[in-house]
Amino acid sequence: MALSPELAAWRRTRRTELLDRRMAVDAAQRRAWNTQLTDRLLHAFPVRDGLIVAAYWPFKGEFDPRFALHAWRQRGARSALPVVVAKATPLQFRLWWPGVRTSAGVYGLPVPEGVDVVRPDVVLMPPVGFDAQGYRLGYGGGYYDRTLAALSPRPVAIGVGFELSRIETIQPQAHDIAMDFVVTQDGLWRVDAGTLTPATGPIALARQA
Repeated sequence: MALSPELAAWRRTRRTELLDRRMAVDAAQRRAWNTQLTDRLLHAFPVRDGLIVAAYWPFKGEFDPRFALHAWRQRGARSALPVVVAKATPLQFRLWWPGVRTSAGVYGLPVPEGVDVVRPDVVLMPPVGFDAQGYRLGYGGGYYDRTLAALSPRPVAIGVGFELSRIETIQPQAHDIAMDFVVTQDGLWRVDAGTLTPATGPIALARQA
Protein backbone atom coordinates (compact mmCIF):
# COMPACT_ATOMS: atom_id res chain seq x y z
CA MET A 1 0.00 0.00 0.00
CA ALA A 2 3.00 2.29 -0.35
CA LEU A 3 2.26 5.63 -2.00
CA SER A 4 4.66 7.69 -4.04
CA PRO A 5 6.32 10.42 -1.95
CA GLU A 6 4.47 13.09 -3.94
CA LEU A 7 1.04 11.51 -3.44
CA ALA A 8 1.72 10.77 0.22
CA ALA A 9 2.63 14.44 0.77
CA TRP A 10 -0.47 15.60 -1.14
CA ARG A 11 -2.74 13.41 0.97
CA ARG A 12 -1.12 14.60 4.20
CA THR A 13 -1.77 18.20 3.19
CA ARG A 14 -5.39 17.54 2.23
CA ARG A 15 -5.94 15.54 5.41
CA THR A 16 -4.65 18.40 7.56
CA GLU A 17 -6.80 20.95 5.71
CA LEU A 18 -9.93 18.83 6.02
CA LEU A 19 -9.40 18.05 9.69
CA ASP A 20 -8.80 21.72 10.46
CA ARG A 21 -12.00 22.60 8.59
CA ARG A 22 -14.02 20.01 10.50
CA MET A 23 -12.57 20.89 13.91
CA ALA A 24 -13.40 24.58 13.32
CA VAL A 25 -17.16 23.88 13.21
CA ASP A 26 -18.84 25.22 16.35
CA ALA A 27 -20.60 22.82 18.71
CA ALA A 28 -24.15 24.00 17.93
CA GLN A 29 -23.66 23.58 14.18
CA ARG A 30 -22.13 20.12 14.67
CA ARG A 31 -25.10 19.04 16.81
CA ALA A 32 -27.52 20.25 14.13
CA TRP A 33 -25.63 18.37 11.40
CA ASN A 34 -25.49 15.27 13.58
CA THR A 35 -29.26 15.34 13.98
CA GLN A 36 -29.84 15.82 10.25
CA LEU A 37 -27.41 13.06 9.31
CA THR A 38 -28.83 10.65 11.89
CA ASP A 39 -32.37 11.18 10.61
CA ARG A 40 -31.24 10.68 7.01
CA LEU A 41 -29.28 7.55 7.90
CA LEU A 42 -32.18 5.95 9.79
CA HIS A 43 -34.61 6.71 6.96
CA ALA A 44 -32.26 5.45 4.26
CA PHE A 45 -31.31 2.20 6.02
CA PRO A 46 -34.08 0.66 8.16
CA VAL A 47 -31.68 -1.84 9.74
CA ARG A 48 -33.26 -4.57 11.86
CA ASP A 49 -33.57 -8.36 12.33
CA GLY A 50 -30.21 -9.14 13.91
CA LEU A 51 -27.99 -7.33 11.40
CA ILE A 52 -24.61 -6.39 12.81
CA VAL A 53 -23.68 -2.76 12.22
CA ALA A 54 -20.07 -1.78 12.91
CA ALA A 55 -19.50 1.89 13.54
CA TYR A 56 -16.82 3.83 15.42
CA TRP A 57 -16.33 6.05 18.44
CA PRO A 58 -16.43 9.70 17.25
CA PHE A 59 -13.05 11.39 17.08
CA LYS A 60 -11.85 14.85 16.04
CA GLY A 61 -15.26 16.28 15.23
CA GLU A 62 -16.58 13.27 13.31
CA PHE A 63 -20.26 12.52 12.91
CA ASP A 64 -21.45 10.72 16.04
CA PRO A 65 -23.11 7.43 14.97
CA ARG A 66 -24.13 6.32 18.46
CA PHE A 67 -27.67 7.76 18.21
CA ALA A 68 -28.28 5.79 15.01
CA LEU A 69 -26.82 2.65 16.61
CA HIS A 70 -29.20 3.06 19.55
CA ALA A 71 -32.21 3.33 17.22
CA TRP A 72 -31.10 0.28 15.21
CA ARG A 73 -30.57 -1.79 18.36
CA GLN A 74 -34.14 -0.96 19.35
CA ARG A 75 -35.19 -2.51 16.03
CA GLY A 76 -33.29 -5.72 16.72
CA ALA A 77 -29.88 -4.99 15.20
CA ARG A 78 -26.55 -5.47 16.99
CA SER A 79 -23.68 -2.99 17.05
CA ALA A 80 -19.91 -3.40 17.02
CA LEU A 81 -16.78 -1.27 17.27
CA PRO A 82 -13.51 -1.66 15.34
CA VAL A 83 -10.32 -2.75 17.07
CA VAL A 84 -6.79 -2.21 15.77
CA VAL A 85 -5.11 -5.56 16.48
CA ALA A 86 -1.73 -4.75 14.93
CA LYS A 87 -0.25 -2.27 12.50
CA ALA A 88 -0.90 -2.94 8.78
CA THR A 89 -3.52 -5.64 9.48
CA PRO A 90 -7.31 -5.74 9.01
CA LEU A 91 -9.51 -4.42 11.79
CA GLN A 92 -11.26 -6.73 14.21
CA PHE A 93 -14.87 -6.01 15.16
CA ARG A 94 -16.23 -6.65 18.65
CA LEU A 95 -19.84 -6.40 19.78
CA TRP A 96 -20.57 -3.23 21.74
CA TRP A 97 -23.49 -1.66 23.56
CA PRO A 98 -23.64 0.90 26.37
CA GLY A 99 -22.33 -0.65 29.57
CA VAL A 100 -19.85 -3.05 27.95
CA ARG A 101 -16.47 -3.05 29.69
CA THR A 102 -13.86 -1.26 27.57
CA SER A 103 -10.18 -0.45 27.62
CA ALA A 104 -8.29 2.36 25.90
CA GLY A 105 -7.08 1.50 22.41
CA VAL A 106 -5.45 3.49 19.61
CA TYR A 107 -5.91 7.26 20.14
CA GLY A 108 -7.43 6.38 23.52
CA LEU A 109 -10.68 5.21 21.89
CA PRO A 110 -12.77 2.55 23.69
CA VAL A 111 -12.10 -1.11 22.89
CA PRO A 112 -14.84 -3.56 24.01
CA GLU A 113 -13.57 -6.33 26.30
CA GLY A 114 -15.04 -9.74 27.09
CA VAL A 115 -17.44 -9.79 24.11
CA ASP A 116 -17.70 -11.74 20.85
CA VAL A 117 -15.64 -10.95 17.78
CA VAL A 118 -18.06 -10.65 14.84
CA ARG A 119 -18.18 -10.13 11.10
CA PRO A 120 -20.39 -7.10 10.41
CA ASP A 121 -23.05 -6.90 7.75
CA VAL A 122 -22.72 -3.11 7.54
CA VAL A 123 -19.72 -0.89 8.29
CA LEU A 124 -20.15 2.83 8.91
CA MET A 125 -16.91 4.53 7.92
CA PRO A 126 -15.88 8.07 8.97
CA PRO A 127 -14.17 9.90 6.10
CA VAL A 128 -11.69 12.69 6.65
CA GLY A 129 -12.55 13.35 3.02
CA PHE A 130 -14.62 11.67 0.30
CA ASP A 131 -14.57 12.24 -3.43
CA ALA A 132 -16.81 12.19 -6.50
CA GLN A 133 -16.00 8.52 -7.17
CA GLY A 134 -16.94 7.36 -3.69
CA TYR A 135 -13.42 6.91 -2.37
CA ARG A 136 -12.56 7.77 1.23
CA LEU A 137 -9.55 9.67 2.51
CA GLY A 138 -8.88 8.38 6.03
CA TYR A 139 -6.22 8.96 8.63
CA GLY A 140 -3.52 7.24 6.59
CA GLY A 141 -3.30 3.80 8.19
CA GLY A 142 -5.16 1.93 5.45
CA TYR A 143 -7.10 -0.14 8.00
CA TYR A 144 -10.52 0.06 6.37
CA ASP A 145 -9.18 -0.79 2.91
CA ARG A 146 -7.40 -3.85 4.29
CA THR A 147 -10.49 -4.86 6.21
CA LEU A 148 -12.89 -4.59 3.28
CA ALA A 149 -10.46 -6.51 1.08
CA ALA A 150 -10.15 -9.30 3.67
CA LEU A 151 -13.83 -9.84 4.59
CA SER A 152 -15.89 -12.30 2.57
CA PRO A 153 -18.69 -11.69 1.97
CA ARG A 154 -17.84 -8.03 2.05
CA PRO A 155 -20.02 -5.90 4.32
CA VAL A 156 -21.91 -2.92 2.94
CA ALA A 157 -19.59 0.08 3.38
CA ILE A 158 -21.38 3.33 4.18
CA GLY A 159 -19.38 6.54 4.46
CA VAL A 160 -20.97 8.96 6.93
CA GLY A 161 -19.69 12.50 7.22
CA PHE A 162 -20.37 16.16 6.70
CA GLU A 163 -20.52 17.99 3.37
CA LEU A 164 -17.39 19.96 4.25
CA SER A 165 -15.44 16.71 3.80
CA ARG A 166 -16.31 16.49 0.09
CA ILE A 167 -13.37 16.93 -2.32
CA GLU A 168 -12.95 16.40 -6.06
CA THR A 169 -10.65 13.39 -5.81
CA ILE A 170 -8.40 11.57 -3.35
CA GLN A 171 -6.30 10.40 -6.34
CA PRO A 172 -7.29 6.75 -5.70
CA GLN A 173 -4.75 3.98 -6.10
CA ALA A 174 -5.18 0.27 -6.83
CA HIS A 175 -5.45 -0.61 -3.13
CA ASP A 176 -8.14 2.00 -2.38
CA ILE A 177 -11.64 0.53 -2.10
CA ALA A 178 -14.66 2.67 -2.89
CA MET A 179 -17.55 2.84 -0.46
CA ASP A 180 -20.99 1.51 -1.42
CA PHE A 181 -22.92 4.54 -0.15
CA VAL A 182 -22.15 8.02 1.12
CA VAL A 183 -24.49 9.84 3.51
CA THR A 184 -24.15 13.45 4.65
CA GLN A 185 -26.50 15.93 6.29
CA ASP A 186 -27.53 17.00 2.77
CA GLY A 187 -28.10 13.75 0.91
CA LEU A 188 -27.66 10.06 0.13
CA TRP A 189 -25.58 8.73 -2.73
CA ARG A 190 -24.97 5.26 -4.11
CA VAL A 191 -21.51 4.57 -5.54
CA ASP A 192 -22.32 3.34 -9.03
CA ALA A 193 -19.83 2.73 -11.85
CA GLY A 194 -17.24 5.00 -10.29
CA THR A 195 -19.49 7.93 -9.51
CA LEU A 196 -21.76 9.18 -6.74
CA THR A 197 -25.36 8.76 -7.89
CA PRO A 198 -28.19 10.37 -5.88
CA ALA A 199 -30.29 7.70 -4.20
CA THR A 200 -33.47 7.53 -2.17
CA GLY A 201 -34.36 5.32 0.75
CA PRO A 202 -35.38 3.14 2.30
CA ILE A 203 -32.70 0.68 1.14
CA ALA A 204 -33.08 -2.87 2.40
CA LEU A 205 -29.94 -4.50 3.78
CA ALA A 206 -29.76 -8.26 4.33
CA ARG A 207 -27.86 -10.46 6.76
CA GLN A 208 -24.65 -11.76 5.16
CA ALA A 209 -24.35 -15.54 4.78
